[in-house]
Amino acid sequence: MAIETHNKSVLYVSYDGMTDSLGQSQVIPYLTVLSKNGYDIHILSAEKPEAYAKRKDFIGKLLSDNNIQWHPVPYTKKPPIVSTVKDVFRMKKEARRLHKQYNFNIIHCRSYISAFVGVYMKRKFGTKFIFDMRGFYADERVDGKLWNRSNPIYNAVYKYFKRKERLFFTQADHTISLTYAGRDIIHTFAGLENIPIEVIPCCADTELFDYHKIDTAKVEQQRKELGITENEFVVTYLGSIGTWYMAEEMMHFFKLLKTSKPNAKFLFISRDNPQIIHSLCDKYDISHSDAIVHPADRENVPTMIAVGNVSLFFIKPVFSKKASSPTKLAELLGMGMPVICNGDVGDLDKFMHDTPFGLITTKFDEKSLKELVSQIDSLQNLDREYLRKISLDLFSLKIGAERYLKVYKGLEG
Repeated sequence: MAIETHNKSVLYVSYDGMTDSLGQSQVIPYLTVLSKNGYDIHILSAEKPEAYAKRKDFIGKLLSDNNIQWHPVPYTKKPPIVSTVKDVFRMKKEARRLHKQYNFNIIHCRSYISAFVGVYMKRKFGTKFIFDMRGFYADERVDGKLWNRSNPIYNAVYKYFKRKERLFFTQADHTISLTYAGRDIIHTFAGLENIPIEVIPCCADTELFDYHKIDTAKVEQQRKELGITENEFVVTYLGSIGTWYMAEEMMHFFKLLKTSKPNAKFLFISRDNPQIIHSLCDKYDISHSDAIVHPADRENVPTMIAVGNVSLFFIKPVFSKKASSPTKLAELLGMGMPVICNGDVGDLDKFMHDTPFGLITTKFDEKSLKELVSQIDSLQNLDREYLRKISLDLFSLKIGAERYLKVYKGLEG
């Protein structure tokens, strides 16, 4: 007996868990919109045991309330490589089982590990395959110094993933890139000049990140708890501190800022170890009390951002970051916060040129950083509503979901 075909039946495969913070901020909001537009959404995700035990009931109810069916499988970490191979095998097996029941029209795969499942399903069942790449996976690991190509094993793994990357591009019915810069690079690859690529940057929940909704009493209370007085100038940094983020260059900038604004404080809204920052304070002769590292639950992040006058982030301008879209930019602009950042990363140069939202540099020498410091007061002239409109126009979940809908509709049939 033939299985009934559901043209709007979609299997979304993610090696990132829905119980991870990333799943809650960057996956579920989009899929909720797609579900409301008539798609029968199923999620197959690899869940880390600790996070799953803590949040499975909350996430399960959230997804169920939005008519999304969730099929979690365990994520295994050890031993390296072998555990990933086992996880991919398990996900392929589960995808096959689910397909026999639901006959998916589309398999939407987040990043490279999940794409192994997408290629398998396309070849075996003819399922339409969306490769949501999220970045140049192998190059990120080399640029982030996780894979040292002078080591023959890591070099072999790098070459393997670059071959598979090409396979994913050629097999995909549609590819999603986070940036126009990434799309343009892919289109220079031989044989890939005309593959269909939709650009969908990392978007923000502009309902949560909305300065109109900020309780000023809560902001004042937060300042007191952090030991920040009313007349102190506050630079904020949002997110993790390691690997891609140039903490040393940011602290050098702050040291130079202190010469013109002795009352400045640097607030790191981060769960990372404060010792990373405090060791840099010692190097640049900055008081530990002037560089505050404080974690925040997602719901409290907007209040923490509102403590600041301006936000700063420097990202290593390496090849793989051409395909990177910092979520923090969307969230900060949603809060009407001016931003200081660097170019040669994703589409930051393009966005800053088209809709200036702060200051940008491509150099990190003392002269260039001093130039940024000299212009910092001009940022107070940027209208908060103008900054928020940039976020709404470029990075809102609504914009992102509309682009996913366009891709989905193009694959129906």
